[in-house]
Amino acid sequence: MCLILPFVIKPIWQQRSIIKAHFWPLCFLSVVGVAGFNTCVYLGLQTTTATNALLINSMIPILIIVCSTLLGTRIHFKQGIGVLVSLLGVIFLVCHGELSRLLSLAVNSGDLWILFAAFLWAVYSIGLKMKPAELSGAAFLGLSIVIGSLVLSPLYWFNLTAEPVWHFNLGNGAAVVYTAVFASLVAYFCWNQGVRLVGASTAGQFIHLMPVFGTGLAVLFINEELAWFQLIGALAIGSGIYLSLLANRKA
Repeated sequence: MCLILPFVIKPIWQQRSIIKAHFWPLCFLSVVGVAGFNTCVYLGLQTTTATNALLINSMIPILIIVCSTLLGTRIHFKQGIGVLVSLLGVIFLVCHGELSRLLSLAVNSGDLWILFAAFLWAVYSIGLKMKPAELSGAAFLGLSIVIGSLVLSPLYWFNLTAEPVWHFNLGNGAAVVYTAVFASLVAYFCWNQGVRLVGASTAGQFIHLMPVFGTGLAVLFINEELAWFQLIGALAIGSGIYLSLLANRKA
């Protein structure tokens, strides 16, 4: 919050009348998308594996489609097929093309936290329709992070989750800066803009690219070798996203 506040305090103040008129919907989005989602993800990752987390997060596009359909949004058949193809690509990639790996995965309490986080992100993505069009992206993002931080602050002040004491050092400081800038500010701004331009259902499918980007970064920076199952999984994910975009364009 301290990092972004100097840059967003002016647009928030300039658009205070818009914020006041839509305060409760904006507050809901902040609690669900910033406070709720992030808290559940980080709690879940403490007791589950990265593989489980990736697979569960891959359900987000499906959850978005289901929730959108329940709310009356028509989903094109090809878009549904595209989501299914890209989901299978994620599963194939994460499980290294081996069914036995998928069957051997164990479920624990962390998976439930991640699943709830996925549901919250689906609700947040669909709920972005409540954001007033005249509210700027900077003001909306700044307000969301301020409200989300205030909601989460009692967890830090009173250590309600019994977390170990945080000590400042170069490694911890770098992790906090990276999480605050890239995993929070930049990611939220890009996601909000993407949902505004292409809709929640189409934007949600791009979540399936997370393991693809992870694979590419591992090859580039830690010298991992590119395997056959990674290529097949990436091809399936790309094909599914292409089908979804094609269906969205025709619609």
